[in-house]
Amino acid sequence: MSLSQLFLRVRSFFGKFPIKRVLLWLVACVFMLTSIIFVIDRGIAYYVKSDVYSDINTIPYRPYGLILGTSKYTIKGTPNQFYQQRMLAANSLFNAQKIDYLLLSGDNRTLQYNEPRTMRRDLRKMGISEQFLFPDYAGFRTLDSIIRAKEVFQAEPMTIVTQRFHCERALFIAKYHHINAICFAADSPSLFSRTRVREALARVLMLWELLIEKQPHFLGNPEPLPPPLDHSSTSETEPLEL
Repeated sequence: MSLSQLFLRVRSFFGKFPIKRVLLWLVACVFMLTSIIFVIDRGIAYYVKSDVYSDINTIPYRPYGLILGTSKYTIKGTPNQFYQQRMLAANSLFNAQKIDYLLLSGDNRTLQYNEPRTMRRDLRKMGISEQFLFPDYAGFRTLDSIIRAKEVFQAEPMTIVTQRFHCERALFIAKYHHINAICFAADSPSLFSRTRVREALARVLMLWELLIEKQPHFLGNPEPLPPPLDHSSTSETEPLEL
């Protein structure tokens, strides 16, 4: 059967239905799909909202901080504000003694593109000693970063560092896998509508991957981070909640 014949058959099939009815059906499907995505998005946000903090004075102490990686620069070559704010948030948590160690989890696809290496370099410039910085070069996706933080680096309990919308998805993954985690929400750029739409779709994909029990690309042997530091003589940090 030629393409022209196939096209005529398809056209003949749809020609049996009134155009108005077809359009109404398509609109209804789009509305239903959009509603499902919206409900999933808002449901996940509500489920984890008590574990998302934006005030450094109220967030409890956790020995381990997990920074979720992103590119330092946008496609246009301008500084990525999402990256910059995550670094500032992590530095603030460390200086306030809300975390002891930072696990830098990100993509390491090429010699030129290496998120953990870039994060470590910039955090050292901010004054954090290298002994407190631990790269995870296999944090290709949020799911990989969260599971590897527990299974490989044994970084529990942890504070995840990223923007609020990303916090919600990361915490949902953590809760599903029974990982003891909270999240500190870094500031977000004022205009990020496309990023927010992508996040809503990413949450639908996340649910599917959790249902099929998708695992990280790499796990490997355990590499436990150092034990928590003793702050009893230097601060009045809130007691660790296990």
